[in-house]
Amino acid sequence: MSEEKNVDKVNAERASRGEMGQRYMASGESVSMRLWDGEEPSEPKPEAAREYETVGYVLGGRAELHLEGEVIPLSAGDSWTVPKGATHTYNILETFTAVEATSPPAEVANRDEP
Repeated sequence: MSEEKNVDKVNAERASRGEMGQRYMASGESVSMRLWDGEEPSEPKPEAAREYETVGYVLGGRAELHLEGEVIPLSAGDSWTVPKGATHTYNILETFTAVEATSPPAEVANRDEP
């Protein structure tokens, strides 16, 4: 019995962008990856609760994750989790680059719309 295997390779420079500035990278049936590249400091976006779980890793810069009333500082080398349905926002303090994985994929079924 043979299952079809798909390989998904996405180059960051040619990746499609979402409305919040994220770049959508490789995506499977149950998980996808996105890149936040060079996000500049600004006012935090309104808090949101999403229909997916997120795990992330900071490549550079600094930010604060405001998660369910707690403030979590993030800097290069840190990783984090935002549970499905948790109210959160990010405050970018210093030009910020991070990779996130979402499950189920954030870009499917309008889950990633602000």
